[in-house]
Amino acid sequence: MSQRWVPAVFMRGGTSKGLFFHTGDLPADPGERDRLLLAALGSPDPFGRQLDGMGGGISSLSKAAVIGPPTRPGADVDYTFAQVAVDRPVVDLGANCGNLSSAVGPFAVDQGLCPRPDGPALVRIHNTNTGRLLQASFAVRDGRAETRGELAIPGVAGTGAPVRLDFLDPGGARTGRLLPTGRPVDEVDLDGAGRFRLSLVDAANPAVFVAAAALGLDGTESPDELEARPEVMALLDRLRRRAGVLMGLAAAPGAVELANPKIAVLSPPRPFRTLDGRLVAAADHDVGVRMLSMERAHRAVPVTGALCLGVACRVAGTVAQEVAATPASAGQPLRVGNPSGVVQVAAEVAGPAGGWRAASATLYRTARALMRGQVAVPAVSDGR
Repeated sequence: MSQRWVPAVFMRGGTSKGLFFHTGDLPADPGERDRLLLAALGSPDPFGRQLDGMGGGISSLSKAAVIGPPTRPGADVDYTFAQVAVDRPVVDLGANCGNLSSAVGPFAVDQGLCPRPDGPALVRIHNTNTGRLLQASFAVRDGRAETRGELAIPGVAGTGAPVRLDFLDPGGARTGRLLPTGRPVDEVDLDGAGRFRLSLVDAANPAVFVAAAALGLDGTESPDELEARPEVMALLDRLRRRAGVLMGLAAAPGAVELANPKIAVLSPPRPFRTLDGRLVAAADHDVGVRMLSMERAHRAVPVTGALCLGVACRVAGTVAQEVAATPASAGQPLRVGNPSGVVQVAAEVAGPAGGWRAASATLYRTARALMRGQVAVPAVSDGR
C-alpha cells in the first residue's frame, strides 16, 4: 500500500482548526510522529496552500493535538499541541494553542476518554507543552459535548455552545517567570532602526508587547495591510527574536523558534473595521492588538496571546498597561479589539509584594468536531 490510514478527528476550536489524534495511534518515535503530522497537514508546501493535506495554508489552520491518558495528578487527560509550519518541515511543540485547547475537553468526552453525565461538565487538562493545568467547562447532552448555543466569537460564523477555559497559574509557562527579565519594560536597540520599549511577559505563552506608535503604526491596520509592509514585518521579527533571547528562549536571535514568543502591536482604543466590514467603536474595547504568529499577521488573536495580554494589562508599568484604557487594578474583563472583533479576557493577578503572580486567566470559546474517521499519510518504507 502506498498510503496508510490513521484514526483522527478534524475539529474546530475557537478560530483554529486541527487534527486530533489519540496518543496510541501515533508512532512513539518523535521523528516518525513529526513526519506523520507534516504529511497529514500537507507540509512543507512551497506554494503555501497545503493542498496535499488537511492544512489551510495559514498557521491557525495548520495544527494538531495529541490526546492521551494523564501523566500528572489532578488531570483527566494529557494534551500535546503541535504547530505545523506551512512552508517548512517544522513541527513546533514549544507552545500551547488556546483555541485548540477549547476542543480538548469536548474531544475527550466524545471519545470516551473521560465520560461525563449530562449537564455541566468539567475536564482538567494537562498541557504537556507548558506543564500547566487548564480547566474546560461546558455542557454535555446525550453523553456528548453540546455544540448548539448562543455564543458568538469574533472570526467564526454563527453561534455555538460556550466552552469556558481557565488557565491555572499561567505565569512562567515557558520561562518559569511571569516577567522573564524581572522588569515590566525592557529597552532594545536595533541597529538602523532605533530604540524600542518592550514588555516581555510569559503567561499561558510568552509574548512581546510593543506600542503601535513606536513603529509608526496606527494599530488599526488589517493583517493584509501589515503584511503589505515588509519593512514593518521584518522589524517586528527582529524585535521578537531579540526579545526571545532576553527571555532565555534561545542563545541567539537566529535560534528563536517560529511559534514563540509571539509579538503583539498594541494601540489605545480607536475605531476600526473588522475583516467582515463591521465598525468597532473606540468605546467598545479597551485595547487594540495586532499579533503575529509563525511570521504571519493573525486574522484574529491567538487565545494564549489574548490571555497573556489580559495578564500584562494587570501588571503595573508594562507597555500593555500603559496603552490600555483600563487601569491595572480594574476587576472587569479586558475587552481586546482585534481584526475579527472583540474578545473578553479575565485575569487574576497579584503583586508586586513578593513579585507579580498570575493566579488564573479565563476566556470563552466555542468548539465542535467537523469530521471523524481516518487521515491518509504515505506509508513508511517498512510497509506499515
